[in-house]
Amino acid sequence: MVIALKTMESAEEESLLGLESEEEDSELSDGELQEAFTKGLLKPGMNVLVEKTKKLVNNVEGLKQCLADFRRDLSWVERLDLTCLPAKDALSQVEGKVPTETNGGPDAEDDFQREMFFYRQAQATVLEALPLMKMHDINTRRPDDYFAEMAKSDQHMQKIRQKLTTKQMILEKSEKAKKLREQRKFGKKVQIEVIQKRQKEKKAMMTAVKKYQKGMSDKLDFLEGDQKKGKDSSGGPSKALNKKGPSAKRKYKDQKFGFGGKKSGKKWNTKESYNDVSGFKARVAHAKGGKKGKKGKQNKRPGKSVRKKMKGRS
Repeated sequence: MVIALKTMESAEEESLLGLESEEEDSELSDGELQEAFTKGLLKPGMNVLVEKTKKLVNNVEGLKQCLADFRRDLSWVERLDLTCLPAKDALSQVEGKVPTETNGGPDAEDDFQREMFFYRQAQATVLEALPLMKMHDINTRRPDDYFAEMAKSDQHMQKIRQKLTTKQMILEKSEKAKKLREQRKFGKKVQIEVIQKRQKEKKAMMTAVKKYQKGMSDKLDFLEGDQKKGKDSSGGPSKALNKKGPSAKRKYKDQKFGFGGKKSGKKWNTKESYNDVSGFKARVAHAKGGKKGKKGKQNKRPGKSVRKKMKGRS
């Protein structure tokens, strides 16, 4: 055991010494290269990396041995392999073109030709394989009462269903929130429009009242409110608005002051006014009978002599 330990220690020391010597050589070589570079001794083309050519080995016997190991004498039912040429190109026959097989096969760079070649080869294989499978009693169609085992368990599918429902609920909530925000914006807009409309109506009503107070208008349409507006909107513009003519103030002044010219002698009687006795009332003219409806307001105060007698008695 002692000898073995000594040999191991000596081997480790030798390896360490070898590493140190390699490092020293590398350091020396680096230093020499730096000196040569400073002196200008290094020139392009002096140090060239030469790649070693890879030796190719074609072991034919070994490949044959591997192929023999892979090959097994099994029936076609166990192998289900077929090697056949592609089916006839019906499109080229209809169009009268030369098939690609006669021109040396399809162009490998042409994707369409390559895929069509694969398709026709698969078609020919199916047409050849189906009779063989029927001959060996192999079903090619799934029965109606066939239930395949699910790749994922019911619990896993339940989790997926729950996640999908939660996502759908989140989307519905977000859509509802968006609709509510839009409705609020629209409601605020409508509210502002209604307030502005009311202010406008109020202003128009105030101007109409002022005109009526000043005698510029004798119409009380503004008191009817929305009913009048509804009628106007249904029946079109009112005739009163389109009617042109003098205002009530103008009419009153014309009646009072006239239209110019002679103003004296307006209250003089004429032959027609003298003969007109339609407004004559005998009771009023001769003070016969008082006005009806004022009996309760007659003066019941006694006369002066009566009042003196009453004073003397007291």
